Amino acid sequence: MSIELSKEEKTQIINSHLRNLAYSKYSLEIDILQENAKTAPSETAVASLQSLITEVSSQLSVLDAELAAVSAE
Repeated sequence: MSIELSKEEKTQIINSHLRNLAYSKYSLEIDILQENAKTAPSETAVASLQSLITEVSSQLSVLDAELAAVSAE
């Protein structure tokens, strides 16, 4: 027996992942603000956070493309 997800179920799952990634990205942006507010911000920490934001942005793009593909089904 095979269970097939409906278009709406797939959309809901993708949107949930998108929302979680958006939260993560915003949290990382806040982390950068906090780091830069320090008397001596760590350039390494800021660069690491920027790298993570770039990764999350890539993931968001992939999921946006998947959402478009599911919507076109």
